[in-house]
Amino acid sequence: MPTEPAPGNTAPSRWLPYIAVAAAGAWLIYLLTPILTPFLLAAAMAYLFDPLVDRLEQRRIGKYRIKRTAGTLIVLFGLLLIFTLLALILAPLVQAETRLLMQQIPKVIEWGGQTLMPWLSATFGIDLMRDQQLVLAWVKEHIAELSQLTRYLPHLTDGGLALLGLIANLLLVPVVLFYLLRDWDRIITHLADWIPERLKPKTIAIAREIDSVLSEFARGQVLVILVMCVFYSVALWLAGLNYALAVGLISGILVFVPYLGVVVGVLLGTLAGFSQFGNLAGLLPIWGVFLIGQLLEGMAVTPWLVGERVGLHPVAVIFALMAFGQLFGFVGILVAIPAAAASLVALRHLKVQLD
Repeated sequence: MPTEPAPGNTAPSRWLPYIAVAAAGAWLIYLLTPILTPFLLAAAMAYLFDPLVDRLEQRRIGKYRIKRTAGTLIVLFGLLLIFTLLALILAPLVQAETRLLMQQIPKVIEWGGQTLMPWLSATFGIDLMRDQQLVLAWVKEHIAELSQLTRYLPHLTDGGLALLGLIANLLLVPVVLFYLLRDWDRIITHLADWIPERLKPKTIAIAREIDSVLSEFARGQVLVILVMCVFYSVALWLAGLNYALAVGLISGILVFVPYLGVVVGVLLGTLAGFSQFGNLAGLLPIWGVFLIGQLLEGMAVTPWLVGERVGLHPVAVIFALMAFGQLFGFVGILVAIPAAAASLVALRHLKVQLD
């Protein structure tokens, strides 16, 4: 009489197909990384702005209810206006900072030749002038070999192709975003239909928990960004910085990545302040603004608006961004926070199972 397999032996084999499908999907995503950027960026924006489209869909203009397509177009038009205003505000800052850097390069070279190089020679016995002569002599001896590098010049066109690819991706984002926003609810329903029935309740419960963590985190971070943009812009304006609005917006937006906003803000504020004031005394109020802003954001704004209920610690956010960015490039940065949230939820359920 045939014996039935033990339950402990069937459990692993039951999960093998799902593990294989997940591994194949991860490998496919890795292979398609170069072309996934516009789709993932559009998907992230669709996730963020789908609630806004849902609210517009419930509104009425006179006797007529706003349809899903009209609501999507309204949101896209609003995003276009925001990005256009940001570009107009930031363009003068970029132009001024670039001009300042170009003006400072000759001064840096002169300082290096008159101050740094003599100091290195006197302190460490390093004679860079002599080393420079050795480099020139080596180049003259190997000039024939170096001339062979010209055969690689045709590959410089790859840069132009990469630029065209970047432009194509940027143009593709709004197109993909429109269709994702318009059909978001139907897409989610179709994805749910692909889940096996016996796994559907548990999978949907986990998905809703991940969505809860992500929505809390995203909503809190958006509020933190808005508060810090206003604070940095107003505080830098009170400090007398000409480019207060542009530097404040960049610093506030980059608050999303812990400590990146204050670092970039200090660098941009220092360059802009140095070109305007030309002395250290004029930079002290600007540095004070960023010191107060960092303390305010870390000790009051983020705990108040994001809070511990989300569970995504700043260190975990930094690690996730760096790790996924290292593995998958810009695509990894886009999926880092959702992956961290999913990992957090998975660990919670694993702890419940182990307990």
